Amino acid sequence: MRIGRASRTAELMALFRALESSRRENERLFNDPFAKGLLTWPLSAVGRLIAVPGVERIVSTIIDRRVPGARSSAIARTRLIDEAIEASLGEAIEQLVILGSGYDCRAYRLPSMRGVDVFEVDHPDTQGAKRTALARLAPDSENVRFVAMDFNTQDLASVMTAAGYRETARTFFLWEGVTNYLSEEAVDRTLRWCASAPPGSRLLFTYVHRDVLTNPSAFHGTAKLFESLEKFGEKWTFGIEPSRLRAFLAERNLILESDLGAAEYRELFFDKAAGKMRGYEFYRIAMARVGAGGQ
Repeated sequence: MRIGRASRTAELMALFRALESSRRENERLFNDPFAKGLLTWPLSAVGRLIAVPGVERIVSTIIDRRVPGARSSAIARTRLIDEAIEASLGEAIEQLVILGSGYDCRAYRLPSMRGVDVFEVDHPDTQGAKRTALARLAPDSENVRFVAMDFNTQDLASVMTAAGYRETARTFFLWEGVTNYLSEEAVDRTLRWCASAPPGSRLLFTYVHRDVLTNPSAFHGTAKLFESLEKFGEKWTFGIEPSRLRAFLAERNLILESDLGAAEYRELFFDKAAGKMRGYEFYRIAMARVGAGGQ
């Protein structure tokens, strides 16, 4: 991302959520009533237009043609993560840490999160823009704490302790849409910090197949995607070979529980329609838990 301004990709994710939320209640996968209010010009104009019947489908079609799979992957993974968080909160999870929170509004839109300490960690530029918008959109939430930091240059342990993070509390870590922008060293440091949480703590994170960085043309629809990332100054720098993921996590005392590619998690929610969706197959969601040697 460019210094001094919020992440453009975070805003695009908010647009995708706004589009989905504008659909009829019986058709949409979730409702994010805050997403539209996070948009800035020119996307804010799109946010206003989608209230007109039929416009949402037109805008979605244009996006799908320009960056195949990006929107459908984002929508399906939003629903998958919502369900994973709500299920885990029933398993004695005491606090939730959102690493690279971007414009995530789960702390405000998911009722199950209201009684849990939530730490939103992100770059100061993106977090500042989000907090300004939230001042208009949502009431203050006493359970939400904002932690500003740069994953590539700062140490999580020190900033989280200062923010009130409890090292002895069983924790759910959400790390969505971040690892692909970091250095391998930053990913390693963050994973090891998560693994220092009590055994049974959970980590849900996204990553990209390593091959999309070295041979993007092997995947459908990457040309426009990489053009946009270059334009936004948000190039991808890190990926993992899926067959190596289990061992990669085990080296850091994390036990892999599930690993799904975009084609698989789209099928969970779009059913037969998922078979016609192409693009973003390199994007993956993994769930892991902290092993017994975590502390």
